[in-house]
Amino acid sequence: MSLKKILIALIIVACLGGAVGGLLVANLKNYGRTPLDPEAGNAHSLVFTIAPGDCFRLVARRLADSAIIRSPFRFRVLARLNDQDRQIKTGEYQLVSTQSPGEILATLIDGNVILYRLTVPEGYNLKQIAQSVAATGLIRADDFLSAADDPRLRRSLQINGPSLEGYLFPDTYHFPRSTDASTIVRTMVHRLKAIFTPAWEKTAQQAGFSVHQVLTLASIIEKETGDPGERALISSVFHNRLKKKMRLASDPTVIYGIADFDGNLTRKHLRTAGPYNTYLNTGLPPGPIASPGAEAIKAALFPEKSNYLFFVSKKNGTHQFSTNFTAHKRAVKKYQLNR
Repeated sequence: MSLKKILIALIIVACLGGAVGGLLVANLKNYGRTPLDPEAGNAHSLVFTIAPGDCFRLVARRLADSAIIRSPFRFRVLARLNDQDRQIKTGEYQLVSTQSPGEILATLIDGNVILYRLTVPEGYNLKQIAQSVAATGLIRADDFLSAADDPRLRRSLQINGPSLEGYLFPDTYHFPRSTDASTIVRTMVHRLKAIFTPAWEKTAQQAGFSVHQVLTLASIIEKETGDPGERALISSVFHNRLKKKMRLASDPTVIYGIADFDGNLTRKHLRTAGPYNTYLNTGLPPGPIASPGAEAIKAALFPEKSNYLFFVSKKNGTHQFSTNFTAHKRAVKKYQLNR
């Protein structure tokens, strides 16, 4: 065969190869854009988990077995073309068969894992927060409490208090399945530090309070407040009593110090000595009794100016405030004893 004929044959083979290659690439792109179930009525979804150490071949096979994609081989080739087969993230994913293979691949690469919602209301204490965490299914309540009680974790977070009570900021959080207890604790404490600004720290210092003391007072205000509009006024009562070295006489602090409180606060409880009994002890208790929200912290730092020294519940969420004990006794008779 002449050189000319050989060159012509090579050109033909190259052209055929290019055409075949082009068809393969086009077919692969079409595969990447086409979901297994184009019609939503036929679709199904599942929670798909990628564990540490899972290879891409295994992931592709499991996706096919779960009827989320077709052709695990083409799925692997699609990922390999862009060197994406080594970029997928571990975690839980919500996948639907109406997603194209390309969309599924992007989800696994971006790490768009399922997030579990954790909502901690204002005024929850450590045990209540632990129950809220356990309700998400992420970790057990005991594991959360163990992390919150870990002195090494507390030191790493630069918390000087005897526990993390009051330092876990009440808010709504979102965590992936892989989250451990210490990560949740750290996230909540860091949220508090973002809320408790340097300007607030300066205000506390000027008033002669540490951050720990402000959180302690704020937690009492949080537990005593039924009407949010009364926070600053309730704060003024406690500030006035502290200045006069009067006992705070706060029921929630006594309740906090009672193990397995059954909901019935008695005179015996009020007369039982303990670090959180503010009917017997002067000044603030050793630490917070719950997690105060931003408004309660603000009220503790910026109390309303008043001469009030007492308040009593009207049993409608609000309080009657008094400047002297005689007026307070009348209010107690009226609103508590119905006389």
